[in-house]
Amino acid sequence: MKKPNVIIIMTDDQGYGDLSCMGATDFRTPNIDAIANDGIRFSSMYSASPVCSPSRASLLTGRYPGNAGVRAILAGHRRASGLTPEVPTIATALKKLGYKTGIMGKWHLGLKDECRPNSNGFDEFSGFLAGCVDYYSHIFYWGMADGNTNPTHDLWENNEEVYENGEYLTERITRKSVDFIRRHNDEPFFLYVAYNAPHYPMHAPEKYIRRFPYLSWDRQIMAAMISAVDDGVGEIRKELERLGLLDNTIIYFQSDNGPSRESRNWLDGTPDYYFGGTSGIFSGHKFSLFEGGIRIPAILSWYGRTTPSVETNAHISTDIFPTILELCGGKADEYEVDGMSLVPVIDGSGKAEHDYLFWEMEGQTAARKGKYKLVLNGQLVEGEEQRADVFLSDLETDPGEKHNLADELPDLCYEMKEKALAWRAKIEKTWDEKFAANYNLT
Repeated sequence: MKKPNVIIIMTDDQGYGDLSCMGATDFRTPNIDAIANDGIRFSSMYSASPVCSPSRASLLTGRYPGNAGVRAILAGHRRASGLTPEVPTIATALKKLGYKTGIMGKWHLGLKDECRPNSNGFDEFSGFLAGCVDYYSHIFYWGMADGNTNPTHDLWENNEEVYENGEYLTERITRKSVDFIRRHNDEPFFLYVAYNAPHYPMHAPEKYIRRFPYLSWDRQIMAAMISAVDDGVGEIRKELERLGLLDNTIIYFQSDNGPSRESRNWLDGTPDYYFGGTSGIFSGHKFSLFEGGIRIPAILSWYGRTTPSVETNAHISTDIFPTILELCGGKADEYEVDGMSLVPVIDGSGKAEHDYLFWEMEGQTAARKGKYKLVLNGQLVEGEEQRADVFLSDLETDPGEKHNLADELPDLCYEMKEKALAWRAKIEKTWDEKFAANYNLT
């Protein structure tokens, strides 16, 4: 039997509450909902980081960010380091199993030659390398509005720079994804569709904006950007159906982290904070280790094989590498991964449960054990004062992390704090020994 194809679809800064299948009531995402209707919707899936570069590194490598060599948002200049072949990606692993591999869209894992997609397991790359670009000119956005930074063009076909000024980037990513599927329909393929929507700058064609005349401006633009992604997901699925590949293709969808509250969204230097995305009932946003920064919308579907269901146990994006590898006939124990396979959840043969999950972000550290979640030095929004030195929540009764149980459950709090700090110390040691010397954020 032919090995299953694999498509991973990632959105950028999309909050937990920004899909109709995850609870949004003010706009619809019918094509992404259709994938959820065929598969498993994860109600407690976590990103391994509340910001994009570490989150993406963890998804692709199955490792916590510090063990993958990417702990922070990476720079966008062409000297920036990041992920290297020293840490194998899922593309590298699947390529060894005979897969054709491709990424269409956002990379943001380094711009040095050894850090680019073609050096890290991908046969084909079409997209941009930095963290954010103008959706029409494809110019690197960060710092442009301050008047002191020269804009940098950032659109590539493999390692060749290309110029397609005027094509809306979300639609280009879809077009390139469909083309990849058509060209490789007779061989097993792995396609990573890395949309940059709804990351700022807040750009959307009028045809999408007109779908939501009843929404406030911020929310309207966010909904329009997600609607363009949703249309793209529909086109990808239709192409799979047309080629007779849908029932032999695993589709996994997730956001990289929670919604942004950053300014700089309008490309004109105005410090206007953005309130279009929502983390639903959860507290916190991008950059935060409270739930809103790391709990993400996530769906896995293998048409005809997955039983439509909702998985409530806590999982993390490091689990996707070993899961996909096992489904494709590989062995995760050949790689150093921090995640666990979710195949028992997918085929209904059992459960997959972590004893502990951990996170770090600059001065913040967090851990989850069962229904309890501990956040140390936690911030709700970047740049603001920390909420508390220690914050312990019962997520079953308090998913919004409103009530601090640290004083009520001191023994549990002590245990979880010790575990979290020991985990972080190990991450720091690995980082210092293997990655720090070659790391360049500036």
